[in-house]
Amino acid sequence: MRWTTVVMSALLLTGCAPVEQRSDAAEQTARRFLQAVADGDGPAACGVLAPETEAQIDAPCAEGIVGEALTAPSDQADAQVYGQRALVRFAGDTVFLAAFPDGWRVVAAGCEPRGERPYDCAVQGG
Repeated sequence: MRWTTVVMSALLLTGCAPVEQRSDAAEQTARRFLQAVADGDGPAACGVLAPETEAQIDAPCAEGIVGEALTAPSDQADAQVYGQRALVRFAGDTVFLAAFPDGWRVVAAGCEPRGERPYDCAVQGG
């Protein structure tokens, strides 16, 4: 059983896992992030931010991130994986993620579409 877990984890991290598993993992990371912000759990929220995104948060991350205007994740989500990047849409928020050696990390959140222009995001890396 343990060997299977190790192999599956390695596949998820290397991008060799089926797209459905990768999109589920991206969705779960986005969901954990938004729920942590909604719960006021700054350390948990910062724990899944990409390094460049965390560096853009005003004040210490754990304090600054909970002040961002992000919504709690809705029950329904649409996760799409594009290679090493993912997009997760909830009813009130869109989150962008990137694959890192330790799993998916949030690179932008609180994003709203603007037609043909890039999304406008409340939280994003440099």
